[in-house]
Amino acid sequence: MYAPAGVKTNHNEFPIPDKMRAWVLGEPGELSMTEKTVPVPAKAEVLVRIDAVAICATDLEIIYHGPPSSIQGGLPFNKNFTPGHEYMGTVVALGPGVDEYKIGQRVAVEIHAGCGQCKRCREGMYTSCHNYGLNYGDVDKGHRANGFTTDGGFCEYQVNNINTLVSINDEMTDEEGTLVVTAGTAMYALTELGGLVAGESVVVTGPGPIGLMAVAVAKALGAQPVILTGTRDNRLEIGKKLGADAVINIRKTPDVVAEVKKLNGGKGVDYVVECSAATSAVNDAVRMVNRGGKVCLAAFAHEEVPVDVAHIVRNNIYVYGIRGEGKSATHRAEAYMQQKRFDATLIHTHTFPLDDLPTAIRYAKDRVEDAIKVVVKNQAGAAQKVAAE
Repeated sequence: MYAPAGVKTNHNEFPIPDKMRAWVLGEPGELSMTEKTVPVPAKAEVLVRIDAVAICATDLEIIYHGPPSSIQGGLPFNKNFTPGHEYMGTVVALGPGVDEYKIGQRVAVEIHAGCGQCKRCREGMYTSCHNYGLNYGDVDKGHRANGFTTDGGFCEYQVNNINTLVSINDEMTDEEGTLVVTAGTAMYALTELGGLVAGESVVVTGPGPIGLMAVAVAKALGAQPVILTGTRDNRLEIGKKLGADAVINIRKTPDVVAEVKKLNGGKGVDYVVECSAATSAVNDAVRMVNRGGKVCLAAFAHEEVPVDVAHIVRNNIYVYGIRGEGKSATHRAEAYMQQKRFDATLIHTHTFPLDDLPTAIRYAKDRVEDAIKVVVKNQAGAAQKVAAE
């Protein structure tokens, strides 16, 4: 039975095995189920029993292409690496000295725990930690990025720094809990980095999970109007349910920039959150904003993108990239979800057991049945929860 020195457990309610099932990445696109030792939490860490994990487009990039994962300074293939980063679960063991969380507490998990020592971490930008990717297998430096530089959530248990945990209440389903970080990414884009003020206008380009959450968060923060652009009418309809004041199907609109300005009283908007990764999207975005406006790039483009820099300079436009959540924005996103300021579950479309991860990935990758957010659940954890109750 799992009993590391200095680690607090409660095996009566939450028994922990010594070994766990875990998916590992071999060659590109090659996942196999194996057995790993259950990790041990160190100081300022807890062990989380993973109850559910959502599949992100970035997971697909890592599984099939490698970046942006960085293991020992290189690509993640054939390194016994477990991907997956959008997970939630139950705290089942406490590392030495941890009293901020209790065994049995349900949590969503942020991706990034910075080293706490580099320039960016000291500024609060732990998602831009300068020690990113340099210490896989040896986290004494402090930096972790779940499913990017350390093992992720396509398994049964994982260690997490207490700074990455976000408490969730019992009314929130496991599936909804996996969406807290997605909403937190949108919150970070709009508030900490974007400085959104109520009453300002926002365009979101691309109705994927982050784009749809950006619509919901922007509207909850008081943006007016919120405009969503995309190519799929059914996803645009979900955007309306999440708060979009207007939607534009760009395949049916000859000039999307002109249409945006028309919907905003003839002028450019204050913000554009670009979530589509389309080649033309950046130039469209900088032409949608008014002078002095802001453009957040939240999507990973698959090729180099031409940008009209002269237009950006002439119009004093601010362009910034965002990588995941940051500055504890996830905590505020969870608070909005807890208050039912928006219904994040609208983007959850499919659930599969952990054993059937390859099928879940196929649904997410190929958008089978128009999958948006696909979740895999740890059935052993669910059974344990029922038994405890």
